[in-house]
Amino acid sequence: MNKFILGISMCAIAGASLFCASEMNAQSNFDSKFNNYPTYNGDDLELTVNATGTHFRLWSPKAEAAIVNLYAQGANGEPLKTLDMTFHPDNGTWTASVPEQLYGKFYTFRIKQDGKWYDETPGVWAKAVGVNGNRAAIIRFNDTDPQGWETDKGPVVNNFTDVVLYEMHHRDFSMDPSSGIANKGKFIAMTENGTLSPDGLKTGIDHLKELGVTHVHILPSYDYNSVDEANLQLNTYNWGYDPLNYNAPEGSYSTNPSDPAVRVREMKEMIKALHDAGIGVVMDVVYNHTADNDGSNFELTAPGYYHRHREDGSYSDASGCGNETASDRQQMRDYIINSVKYWADEYHIDGFRFDLMAIHDTETMNEVAKALKQINPSIFVYGEGWTAGDSPLVPERRALKENVSKMDGIAVFSDDIRDAVKGHYSNAEDRGFATGKPGLEETVKIGIVASTAHPQVDYSKGANSKFAYAKSPEMIVNYVSCHDDLTLTDKLKKSMPDASEADRLAAAKLAQTIVFTSQGTPFMFAGEEVFRDKKGVHNSYKSPDSINAIDWHNKKVYADQFNYYKNLIELRKSHPAFRMTSAAQIAKHLKFDKINSAKTPNLISYSLVDHANGDKCNEIKVVFNGADHAQTVDIKKGKWTVIAHDGQIDANGLGTSNGGKISIPKYSALILAR
Repeated sequence: MNKFILGISMCAIAGASLFCASEMNAQSNFDSKFNNYPTYNGDDLELTVNATGTHFRLWSPKAEAAIVNLYAQGANGEPLKTLDMTFHPDNGTWTASVPEQLYGKFYTFRIKQDGKWYDETPGVWAKAVGVNGNRAAIIRFNDTDPQGWETDKGPVVNNFTDVVLYEMHHRDFSMDPSSGIANKGKFIAMTENGTLSPDGLKTGIDHLKELGVTHVHILPSYDYNSVDEANLQLNTYNWGYDPLNYNAPEGSYSTNPSDPAVRVREMKEMIKALHDAGIGVVMDVVYNHTADNDGSNFELTAPGYYHRHREDGSYSDASGCGNETASDRQQMRDYIINSVKYWADEYHIDGFRFDLMAIHDTETMNEVAKALKQINPSIFVYGEGWTAGDSPLVPERRALKENVSKMDGIAVFSDDIRDAVKGHYSNAEDRGFATGKPGLEETVKIGIVASTAHPQVDYSKGANSKFAYAKSPEMIVNYVSCHDDLTLTDKLKKSMPDASEADRLAAAKLAQTIVFTSQGTPFMFAGEEVFRDKKGVHNSYKSPDSINAIDWHNKKVYADQFNYYKNLIELRKSHPAFRMTSAAQIAKHLKFDKINSAKTPNLISYSLVDHANGDKCNEIKVVFNGADHAQTVDIKKGKWTVIAHDGQIDANGLGTSNGGKISIPKYSALILAR
C-alpha cells in the first residue's frame, strides 16, 4: 500500500509536457482480445429491487459460471443463500432473481473463469456497502433523502469562469479542536451552523460563506481502500486516491460505517447544507486506476478487461499506482459515464474533478461532459491534463492539457501559472515570478490569458507550454497550490528561507492576486486564506491530523490575510472583466503594456479595456511586482480608483489616484479602475 500511495502523489503532481510516444503506444496483442467482447449498458447493473422482487445482473462475458451470495450482515457470517446465475451471451451478462424484496440484506458475486473460482466481490456497481466495502448492501434509497431533497439544487452557473473553487479534505477542514465543530472529520461537519474558533471567528460552513467561494471541491469521497472503517479509533488518515467502490460514499466520513444507509444519508445532508448556503459541490473522482490489481472489483468480475496491459500481459501503469483503466473500451467508457451520471442524479453533485484525466481518452471525456450537461447545464468538469507515466493509449487520444481544445465542456489545470508564479512544484527551493525569480514573465502572461492565443503573448518563451492550447478561458483552471506538494505557505518558507514572514505573506497575496485576476477559473487550497502550512510535509497523503488539519487559531493570527482573500474573491465577482468567456474577448480587451523584462524583470502590467465583458469600468489597470524591491510604473493620467495597493485590496476602492509615476512595493499588486 505504501508503494501504491507513493504513486498517487507522483500522479497528481505530474504535468507540464506531452509524454512522448514509445513502444507502449501501440495497442498490445493482450489488450486486442477484448475488442470483441459483447457490452451491456442497461440501467439494471448490478441490482434492481421492484414489485416483482430482487434482481441481480452481472456483466462478465467470459465467465463459465456465476453465483450470488446473500448475507444477513455486512462483514461477517456465512451466506444465507447462494443463487446460481443464468448467462445471456448476447450481452455478456448473468442474471438471478428472487421474489422477495431483500432490503436490509447484503450480497456478493463470484465468477468462475478458465476453470478458476475468483474471490467474492460486491461488483463494480455497488451503490451501498457494508463496513469496509466488501459486501454490497440492499437499502431503500428514498429513505436516505434529507427533508427537502426533492427540491434541492446547487448554484446556477452561467459561465464557468464565474466559479471560485475551494479544495478541501473532510478531516483537514474540521478535525482540529480549534474548529469548534462537533462532528469532526465527518460529512455532517459541513451541516453545523454557528461554529466558532476559540477566538470567536467563524469556522466550517459559515467560514466558507464569509469567504465567498462558489464551489467546494471535496477530495475523494467514494468508498476507498486504505482506512479500516471497523477501527476508526485508530484515526487513520488518507487522501482517498485508492478507489474501492466508486459508487458508494466512504464509510469513515459517516457516523456509523456499519449501517450502509447512514453514509448515504449523511453525504446527502452535507450536500444539501452546502447548497442551502449557495455553494456547489465538486467531487474528486479517480476512475484512472484501482486500489488493487488482481484483487480489484473490476478484475474479480471481468478479468483483464477493465485495465490496460503491456505486450507481456502485465499491467500498464500510466497512473504510477500499479495499473491504469481502459476508458477506450466500451464497457469501461459506459461505466465512467454512468457513474458520474449516478452521482449527479442521486447525490446532486455539481461538478467532477478527474484525477490524472489524461489516462482517459478524449472521446470518453466528451461523452462524460455531454451526458452531465443533459442532467444539469451548470455541472463543471475539469481535471489534471497529464499522466504519471506512458500508456498504450496514443498521446493524440489522451485527455491531455495539450488536447483540451478537442474536448467540449472540459477544463484542465494550468501548470503554466502554477510553476511560473511560485516556482517549480518539484523543487522546493525554486522561486517563481512572485518570489523574485526573473525570466518567467511570458509564462505568467500565458496564465493571465488562460492559455488562449493572444497577439502579445510569445508562447515560444513559455516554460511549460509552447502553444496556445485552450480555445476558451472556460477550459482553464488556475492555481498555485492544492493538496499535492508543499502548501503555498511551506513553499514560501523553503524558497524564501531568509525572508521575513511579512515578505512571505506579501508574496502569497501576490501569487493569489495573479490567480484570481487571471482569465479562467480560480482554484484555491483550503486554509491558504489563513496561511495554512503542513509543517513542511510534501506528500501528506497519510500523515496524521497534526500535519494535515487546519489550525483555526490562524484565522485571528492572519486576519489580514483572510480579509485580503475575501476581498480578492469579491473583486473578481464584482468585475466581469476578470471573467471573460471567449478567447476573442481576451485578445480584444486585454492589452499588455510594453516592458523590457531584461531590464525590468518581475514586472507585468496590463489593462482590461472598453468595458471588457460588460464591466462597469472602461479600464482596469493591473500591475504585478514580483521583485524583492519596489518598482515604478507610469500610469496614464486620469481619475483612477485604487482597488489594490501595497497588500491591501477593496473592490469598492481604497482611495483615488491621478495616475503618473506610481511606486509599487516589493511582492505586491497594483489594481486601478476608471
